[in-house]
Amino acid sequence: MSVRRLWAVAVTVILAACAVTPEVPHYSDASRAERLQQLLPADIILLGERHDAPDHQQVHRVVVETLAARNLLTALALEMASQGQSTAGLASDASEDAVRQALQWNNEGWPWNAYGPAVMAAVRAGVPVIGANLPQGRMREAMVKVQLDALLDRSALETQQKNIRTGHCDMLPASQIAPMTRVQIARDIAMAETLAKAVQAGKTVVLLAGGGHVDRRLGVPLHLAPRLHVKAVLIRPESQPDPSESALSFDAFWPAQAAPVVDYCAKFGASRRPPN
Repeated sequence: MSVRRLWAVAVTVILAACAVTPEVPHYSDASRAERLQQLLPADIILLGERHDAPDHQQVHRVVVETLAARNLLTALALEMASQGQSTAGLASDASEDAVRQALQWNNEGWPWNAYGPAVMAAVRAGVPVIGANLPQGRMREAMVKVQLDALLDRSALETQQKNIRTGHCDMLPASQIAPMTRVQIARDIAMAETLAKAVQAGKTVVLLAGGGHVDRRLGVPLHLAPRLHVKAVLIRPESQPDPSESALSFDAFWPAQAAPVVDYCAKFGASRRPPN
């Protein structure tokens, strides 16, 4: 083979190698930004997390930063703060203390070091962060509001009641199941109302909430107008799929690292025992 031919072959091999796109690491920011792009355009993106999974909160940060950088984020709504709380009056260089105060942040319930990065990314981008959850003062009213039961079909209502029961480690008195379920429904309605008010044409509102709240069959999506383009995402470990989670419940499943294994029911039971 001539020297010219050898050179041509070498150049072809080099160009082919350069054309290969390197694989994006599974849990990288770039990989998550690519998954986000597949959801757009959307009026509302619901990110369903497990609250004790640090990698889920990393997903929050990536979504906020990516949308804000493209000037597509109109508001960041939080289950972790109540309706009426907002950073809208703060400057983009506001301190974290000022942001926590504006949101009346409950650090015992929602560790700031977990959610702070996503919240501050929105603030720094000049995007308002708004509380979406039902204020605590309205929960007692919701407990006795039997009309809330009719907002879910029978199957969905029974599933919500089951979730309340198991979520309290089967230790909640039977008389409290229906009232607590109504609070859950009222919380979903409050979040939906908050999101609907924040919608802006051509941009996206993002909600950070627990996975159950963003379930299309049970939660926030049930209370949003059909005209809105809504995407419900469940963040979960790929190695731990739940047979009850399907395309009927979520538009996308995003992989994340597993949460630490904690027996919360053991802790819950211990907290209910009388002292020795």
